[in-house]
Amino acid sequence: MNIQWYPGHMTKARRMMQENIKLVDLVIELVDARVPFSSRNPDIDEMGKNKARLLLLNKADLADEAANEAWSAYFRNKGFQAVKLDSRSKAGFKAVQAAVQEACREKTERDRKRGILNRPVRAMVAGIPNVGKSTFINSFAGRACAKTGNKPGVTRGAQWVRLNKQVELLDTPGILWPRFEDPEVGLRLALIGSIREEVLNTEELSLELLKLLNGRYRSVLQERYEIPEDREPAEQLYEIAKKRGCLKKGGEADTLKAAAILLDEFRSGKLGRITLEMP
Repeated sequence: MNIQWYPGHMTKARRMMQENIKLVDLVIELVDARVPFSSRNPDIDEMGKNKARLLLLNKADLADEAANEAWSAYFRNKGFQAVKLDSRSKAGFKAVQAAVQEACREKTERDRKRGILNRPVRAMVAGIPNVGKSTFINSFAGRACAKTGNKPGVTRGAQWVRLNKQVELLDTPGILWPRFEDPEVGLRLALIGSIREEVLNTEELSLELLKLLNGRYRSVLQERYEIPEDREPAEQLYEIAKKRGCLKKGGEADTLKAAAILLDEFRSGKLGRITLEMP
């Protein structure tokens, strides 16, 4: 599958981020722990190259824990402060607070030497669509101050949120980049729900997911859907349709409906903790 999606509002959002990044001390980039490489926007990397950086592996509760550890070590070796996070349960927030202070230690020390005391750290929260930025901000702040949604494109404008005396956050819209050079990146972003559904072929996407699961997570399919090991993806989807009672008139298997069920159960974690790429 060759998936591309870059709606016009993202060009405007990128320009806005370029202007606003001058106002911040720190860029907090959220990535999806299930696809930490594919969910990193190279444009954010370029814009934030002269700023302190913090990388949050969000939705870590949905990802393979061994993979979470491997990715955390990988990013730390690249020079990033990196923290595993589940924004919904607030798991990891103490580590985030400590990482923010550590990432901005040099800036705080410079301020102190200049006689500037107690100025809050200003941080931009950035990432691709549907990676959980607004949920992170609301959970971190302890109140509903940023719009949230389970589809890409909910946040359209930047908004400042004062967390406490130490930290102010700037929420930004989720942005992709104009073209995915590697088709695997577009595929993985579609699988985690960062591409608008209307531009996708659900059945084809589910077959690609089955191919990936047949690698490291074949047992998941057996446990969840009782599918024999020797089936091809198209046969597996047919079996899922039958097991879940997805039938058209006349008793024919409704593989489109089964595809939607499979994707939803992967995205919601019902299939278990799954990571689709390793460092």
